[in-house]
Amino acid sequence: MPGPPCGSLLDYKTAKFSLTRNRRVGLLHRLLQLGALGYLLGWVLLLRKGYQERDTAPRVALVTKVKGAAVAEAAGRRLWDAADLTWPPQGENVLFLVTHFIATIQQAQGTCPESPSVLDGMCTEDADCPMGNPVVHGNGIKTGKCLMFNATHSTCEIYGWCPVENSTLPRCNTLQTTDPSYFKSCTYDPVFNPSCPVFRVRDMVEAAGESFGDLALLGGSIRVLIEWNCDLDHPATQCQPQYSFSLQDMRYNFRTASYYWGSQQQLYRNLLKLYGIRFDLSVHGQAGKFSIVPTAVSFATSIAFFGAATVVCDLVLLYLDAKADLYWKEKFEEARPPKGKPEATA
Repeated sequence: MPGPPCGSLLDYKTAKFSLTRNRRVGLLHRLLQLGALGYLLGWVLLLRKGYQERDTAPRVALVTKVKGAAVAEAAGRRLWDAADLTWPPQGENVLFLVTHFIATIQQAQGTCPESPSVLDGMCTEDADCPMGNPVVHGNGIKTGKCLMFNATHSTCEIYGWCPVENSTLPRCNTLQTTDPSYFKSCTYDPVFNPSCPVFRVRDMVEAAGESFGDLALLGGSIRVLIEWNCDLDHPATQCQPQYSFSLQDMRYNFRTASYYWGSQQQLYRNLLKLYGIRFDLSVHGQAGKFSIVPTAVSFATSIAFFGAATVVCDLVLLYLDAKADLYWKEKFEEARPPKGKPEATA
């Protein structure tokens, strides 16, 4: 009598290994195994670094600062420094909490010695201070004179807001350097000085494909993208940002006003329509570091591909090969238990 209809559910199937001397299928098997090995070594480990745990949205903090000065002769000689050239951004969700300040009181436009903390302002003679040149990262325009700032330092006389700021806060940056004057003298260059975070405005505009003179007339908007992809298995000095610049808009302006009271208690204001260049900065990147969990997952995935190579070759033998019937008989065999001996009769 046939067994119960659900009896096959209790059957157990075990693998049977058969040596098949089929060169085409054997070559296919080896090629699939080499492909799985190449995927593991080339793609998973070398290119994708599958042994690392990655943070694709690292927390970043971005700080910007404007330095420099310029002189305009349109309506009388007028000096513009960083305090005049920059204004609070319009329409941004920004909260600024003042925690420290440096006061330089009663500044007026005139001439005075540059601060000794500005490297380009140091001098030993008048020839070190060519007239009309702006002090790099400084506070004004050189007048051509070298003056004694104090008993130990001589600096160039400048035309600017005097007296200059009387102290500075310490500078910090992710770049590890033992040169204390590095950030006071360097300028960013994508080839020769890619680690310097100090940019000339003209260089940024030209990198975006525009002329500074054209953009300065009616204003504009430039996007600055900072890509920071870090392999934390390597030294921190190899983790450097990549900068790119693109033009977003050819016009940018806004209005602001300053109010004051006249002698007759009449309220007045000065209305300014300001044209300028808006820099929109954004940071993207990811960081990766060796971790045992993604390493185990990557190896397990590759081992599964090795097993898949065997499955593919079995399918070729059993369904596509001309001798598929023979392979079916050799691969699948039903193991039956031996029948019991007949009972003795009287």
